[in-house]
Parts: sequence; structure tokens; C-alpha cells
Amino acid sequence: MELVNKVIGTELSLFEKKFSDAVKGSNPLLDRILKFIIKRKGKQMRPMFVFLSAKIAGGINDVSYRAASLIELLHTATLVHDDVVDDSMVRRNFFSINALWKNKIAVLVGDYLLSKGLLLSIENNDFEILRITSRAVREMSEGELLQMEKARKLDIDEEVYFEIIRAKTATLLSAACAAGAWSATADAAATEHFRTFGEKVGIAFQIKDDLFDYGQDNIGKPTGIDIKEKKMTLPLIYTLNNADKATKRRIIYIVKNQSGDRAKVNEVIALVQQSGGIEYTRQKMAAYKEEALRLLHQYPETPARIAMEELVNYVIDRKY
Repeated sequence: MELVNKVIGTELSLFEKKFSDAVKGSNPLLDRILKFIIKRKGKQMRPMFVFLSAKIAGGINDVSYRAASLIELLHTATLVHDDVVDDSMVRRNFFSINALWKNKIAVLVGDYLLSKGLLLSIENNDFEILRITSRAVREMSEGELLQMEKARKLDIDEEVYFEIIRAKTATLLSAACAAGAWSATADAAATEHFRTFGEKVGIAFQIKDDLFDYGQDNIGKPTGIDIKEKKMTLPLIYTLNNADKATKRRIIYIVKNQSGDRAKVNEVIALVQQSGGIEYTRQKMAAYKEEALRLLHQYPETPARIAMEELVNYVIDRKY
């Protein structure tokens, strides 16, 4: 992402300092954990979307930095809480917070990060930014609960699937783009435009993530994790909708009762690949990407817009 770094590299460097300042704690244990989190944070993809959206819409300012910090604080808080919910011991090839400090401390650290983000907005009167992000947190929770409810019955159709991934994954990316646009313009129409753009990108991003589970790229982790966890993703939904009755019964039986058996999971993966489910899912992903780019192209072709295209291509065409 050479152009992205060229266009907003200075802003990202300054953001790192502002973000570190935003999460500082006075408690020695808390401070140690927060330093651990900061050292192991990811690519800061969502702050990139905040800054590029702001730059395209009008220009980066102090509100943009606070919006990026709030988005990153909320994202980090949800990751910490997700690891507790999923009983995950690893995050980005490192031990998770709950693995090192146990669940109670991890939950409290997630709560702390959430409160720091809320206070950052309230103390600076960034109430619209707070509204945008609070709606995202609500929808993320609703999406997660909807997925849990449907996983018990395995009755997810395409419409429900897209509602789940829109809420679970796309909503925070759409909030990042909306917050960036609002910080630059304080204009409701521009904010909604970028919110919709971010939602399209976020849905395509999650579809790409779902494809990884079927072994289409070597990403250094086992395939079939979603099947093992009884998650109904688009390749599987398509296969079930187009399979004969016997094959459909076979797949559902394996997912419900034999998802811990590696050989059985591989059988489902093979059936999905043979059904055309992978190609269908790729076509859907490409359609959402194109919708996002059409919205983006309504703005003039500036270095920031071209950099945003590069970022969109990166998150959707990535190999891991």
C-alpha cells in the first residue's frame, strides 16, 4: 500500500502518538496491559479509512484524529471481548489478553478502552462522531447475537447472512468512513455517502474472509474453522440451496453432529467447491466491491481517492 502510506503516512504517524496518549492508564497493571496491546496492534486499517475519507471529503483536522482514535479504541475493545467470548488464546500470533491475564481482567480492559473512547468524544463535544460509532457498537452486538441464534438451527438464508455480516463486520468500517467524512464536512449527505461506501467495502471484506475457510489461499491456518463452529457462510448457503436432498441432508448432518471430525469437514469443503459455491461467492464479493468503487468515483480523482482505491483493493484481494 505504497500510495496509501505516501498520502496519509504523516497523519498515521501522528495518530500513533495520539492513540498511545488516549489509552494511557494510571494503574500499573492496566498500563502494562495497554502497552502490550499497542505493541501488537494490527495494520490500523480502520484509521486509514477514517483519514482517507476525511481527506477526500474535505480535509483532515483535529476531529479526524479523535474520530480515528475512537474507532480504534472501540475496535480494540471488541477484539478483547471477542477473545473472551470465543475462549481464544491467540490474537495476531500472540497470546490474547485473556490468555495472559484471565477473563475477568480482559473484560475490564475492554470496558476501559470503551470508556476512554466515549470520554474522548464527550470531552471534545464530538457528539455526532459518538452517535455514529455508538450505533455501530449496537449493530455489532445485534449481529453477533443473530448469528448465535441462527447457528443453533442452521437455517440461515442469504438475506439473513448478509444482515449478519453487515452488522457484525461492515458496520464498524462504515462508521470509520462516516466519521471521517463528518470530521471534514459536518455534512449529513456526505457522511451518509461514505457510510454506504464503507458498508459495501466491509461486506466484501467479510465475504473474502469467509472464502479463506475453503482453502482458496494458503493463509497459514487450518481450513474449515467456520464449519467446525457451525457458522453458515455464503459458500455453504449456496451449496445447500442448490444441492439435491440427499447431499443437503448429508451436509447438515455433518455440520450439526460431526464438525469436530477433520475428514468430515474436508468432505463438506469438497462438496462446496464442487457445487460452484466458491465462484458464486466470489461474484458476490466482486459486485459489492464494484458498488463501493462506483460510490467512491463520484468524487474527483485526487491522490487521496486513488489511495482509497488501493486500500479497497488491498482489503478485498488480500491473501491472508
